[in-house]
Parts: sequence; structure tokens; C-alpha cells
Amino acid sequence: MADKKTDEILGVHIIGARAADLIAEAVTAMEFRASAEDISRMSHSHPTYAEAIKEAALAATQDRAMKSFPENGELFLF
Repeated sequence: MADKKTDEILGVHIIGARAADLIAEAVTAMEFRASAEDISRMSHSHPTYAEAIKEAALAATQDRAMKSFPENGELFLF
């Protein structure tokens, strides 16, 4: 979840495989007051679970995700 005006990451919801690893990345970003745009510009290895963080950030910033997400937003992490 990101603030609509500032784009600052407010929190994350992650359920599933490797959730602890993904949460660690999100918490680090939150500690440095990163925006979804900041995360979307970071390099993420392919193929990895961490790519989901980048995809969610891309989706949160002008709906630029490279992978498709369902319209109901169930896979959005931010």
C-alpha cells in the first residue's frame, strides 16, 4: 500500500511461499521511506520471488506492471 499523494510505502500484505524474504525487502524500503516508484526502479533478479515486489510497485505506479494482475487486485502487494 502506498500513499496516493506521496507514493510513500505505508505497508505490505504478503501471504505464501518465501513471505518472510519478501517482507524483509519491504520493511527495509519502508525504513528508508521509499516510494513505490523507488522500488520499481530497483533491479530484481529474474526469476525470483522478489520480482513480485517490483511487479507490485510497477502496478502501483501508473499501472505499469510487466505481468498481468487480476482486476480485483488480489495479487497487489502495495
